[in-house]
Order: sequence, then C-alpha cells, then structure tokens
Amino acid sequence: MATDETAVLSVDLAAIVANWQALCRRGAPGAVAAVVKADAYGLGAARVARQLYAAGCRHFFTAHLSEALPLRPLLPQGMLAVLNGPLPGTEPDYLAHHILPVLGSLDAIDRWTALARREGRPLPVLLHVDTGMHRLGLDAAGLAALAADPLRLAGLELRYLVTHLVAAEMPDDPANAAQLARFAAACAALPQAPRSFANSSGLFLDARFAFDLARAGAALYGINPTPGHANPMRVPVRLNARILQVRNVPAGATVGYNATWRAARPSRIATLGIGYADGWRRALSGRLPAAWPADFDGAPVPLVGRVSMDLTTCDVTDHPALGPGDWLELMGPRCPPDEVAEAAGTNAYEILTGLGPRVVRTYVT
Repeated sequence: MATDETAVLSVDLAAIVANWQALCRRGAPGAVAAVVKADAYGLGAARVARQLYAAGCRHFFTAHLSEALPLRPLLPQGMLAVLNGPLPGTEPDYLAHHILPVLGSLDAIDRWTALARREGRPLPVLLHVDTGMHRLGLDAAGLAALAADPLRLAGLELRYLVTHLVAAEMPDDPANAAQLARFAAACAALPQAPRSFANSSGLFLDARFAFDLARAGAALYGINPTPGHANPMRVPVRLNARILQVRNVPAGATVGYNATWRAARPSRIATLGIGYADGWRRALSGRLPAAWPADFDGAPVPLVGRVSMDLTTCDVTDHPALGPGDWLELMGPRCPPDEVAEAAGTNAYEILTGLGPRVVRTYVT
C-alpha cells in the first residue's frame, strides 16, 4: 500500500463470484443477474462486473445509463439493462451501445415504439410493472391502457417482464403474496415474455418468486438477505484504517469533540485516518465498540470519542505493539456491513455505497 493511503477497502472478487454461484443454485433453473448500480454498491463496478462475466454471468443491471456505458465494452455478450428507464433524448446511446431500457411508463413505451418504426426493426426492451412499490413501473391505469390497445407495444421485443418486491426480506409479510398475484394478473394481460421478480432476498422466499431471471444486488456484496438469521453469504469486504499517531493521555483526560469519552485510566490513544468524509459515519461514535488489529491477537480495540470529518480515535492501551503506520480493521468478516449499519442506525446498503473516493479500493482474486 502506498504511504499516503490511510483508508483501504479490500474487495475479495472470488467471494463475490462464490455468492453469485450460490444464488444461481437457489434461482435454478432461472438465471441470476448481477445488479452493479452505484459502482457495484461502492465496491467498483468495472472490476466486479468483469469478474462475474468471466465466471459466466450474462445479465447485468445498472440504475442509470451513465453507469452502463463504461461497462458495455467489458461485457461483450452480456445483457446490460438500465433499471430507471430511458430519459427522452437518450435513445441513440441505448441503440449504439446495445443497452436495454427498462420501460415503466406509457410515455416511454410510445417513444420506443416510434423509434422502432423509424428503425424499421423490433427493439429489445424490458417492461416494468408496478405491483406495489409505487415508484417506477406501469400502474393499473397504464396496464389497462395497454390491454385496451395491444398494438401500442408493436415493434417492441419484450425480453423480460419485470417487477420489484417491497418486503422480500420479511418472508411472512403478506405483501409478498399480494405482489405475486398482481404480477401474475399483469403478465396474463401482456404479451408472453420471460419474467423477472426476485431480488436478493426474494431468492430466499419460496420457489414461486424465482421465475426466469432474479436480480441479485445486496447479497452479492455480503449483505445478509435473510435478516434475523445467519448470513448465508460470504462477506467480501474489509475496511482498514491506518494509525496516524499514538499519544499517552492521563486518567480523566477527554478525547475528541465535545469530550464524549473520558479516560478511566492512563491510556494510549491511536488516531486513525478515516472519518465521516470517507463514509465512516459520525453516527458510529460511541456505538460501534471495536476494531481489530491487522494481526488479530484475540483482543479487539475499543473505538472511543466522536468520529470527526477525517479522524477516528481508539484506545490501544492493551495493544502496546500498535503504533503509527499499523492498520486496524473496522469492517469485515468480524464486523460485517450489517453490524456496522445497525450501530449507525441505517442499512448496510448505505454503509457500502457511502464509502467515499478517499477510501482506496484494492482487489483480491
């Protein structure tokens, strides 16, 4: 590691591939797509997508066209689709780069059927049906309009009919069954096409939700798709921060802004080069209790004081060998993203996607 790096996220690409393969077994005989939006949940979309493609993944989703464009050369034979749908005027880029739009409104459908007529050929698309999320996708009025005028879809090659689960991580939530019924009704009223329903957690519901293509995101990156149960996925990330300085403080001394922590004994305080500007959240102050030395010796390192913009402090009194330049692990298999998120009062998605550009990404294959 270069001497200027003070926070590093190590990403185990082999673990991500292993997670995808495990999800493929759950989704069989259907396929499992990789959702690589938000820079693959902060882990690096180019490296993650290329590794999954090499392992055999052939379906990929981003949220925006701008995320899909740089990935297209890396996935020459893969389906690459944009979940948020096409903005007016972006159609030439979709066509030129063989990126599929996910159409979720009558306006988008009409723009693409008009384009198909001008091109003189059918255009491949995915069609998004809203079954309860009430964000994107065709609502009941849109579906009724298509049922009344089936030719409105003329010129579109429907690769998949898509919907999105509201509460897949809660298997007993009645919303899951209600959405399944709504999706079945919607598909019956539309031209026949393969179906895509399950997200990561949806693959852990019963087999009815898997359909032809599942869209895995969080579980690929080690986030637990079954909250309240043991995580069936491998955690592929380790967030390490470097000690910048160690100082001795007397009993009774306080550390950090607003004196939120006071030494109960003479203590050695190490200052780490990571803070909330890096995505290590201020809300973790006093809530996430420990980090681990890179060479784990059986005793964690208590995190003390308030997380500031660039710095985090910890008590290394019981670790006399630790000094400037040493690394501490803040997140990883011992403290996975879900536990960090619980301490911060958020979810693991926000923890991973919030890690900023000053956190250097490195890769293990």
